[in-house]
Amino acid sequence: MRKFFDPRGLACAAALLLAGVPALAESQRGPVTNLPLPRFVSLKAAEGNARRGPSLNHRIDWVFTRRNMPLRVVAEFGHWRRVEDSEGQGGWIHYSLLSGTRTVLVEKDRAQFHTRPDAGSEVVAEAEAGVIGWLEECLGDWCRIRAGGRPGWVAKGDLWGVDESDGAE
Repeated sequence: MRKFFDPRGLACAAALLLAGVPALAESQRGPVTNLPLPRFVSLKAAEGNARRGPSLNHRIDWVFTRRNMPLRVVAEFGHWRRVEDSEGQGGWIHYSLLSGTRTVLVEKDRAQFHTRPDAGSEVVAEAEAGVIGWLEECLGDWCRIRAGGRPGWVAKGDLWGVDESDGAE
């Protein structure tokens, strides 16, 4: 008797489909750039199409419309990078639309900018959730960013676009 569904065949097909998309691992490096995966970049253009696959022939699933928005690169294939935003939305985007300039997204409403990386230091500004800032440096659980022309130290937990290894001592 012949089977119409063989789960081994499905597993083989899935493996072939994912052959060009490496699985995420802590110490993984991109096969194209040899840079760490995942890593953060920013959107260089005012608009960037995120496609279902790594070519112009693939359907556009998402359109990023905010210049300098931080994105996380999770895979590479040729001139294409698979990216995600803070909500996990994304797809494959051409590398020419991305910049290595690090930006962050303020996630906490009224996030406080301090004069030093210390919750007890003077608060010099506050930012609303959704503000994009330029990442200058991180030190432990704090990152120095610049947003709206104002620099300050913000708690790392109030930001998206940094990870535990940024500023690790």
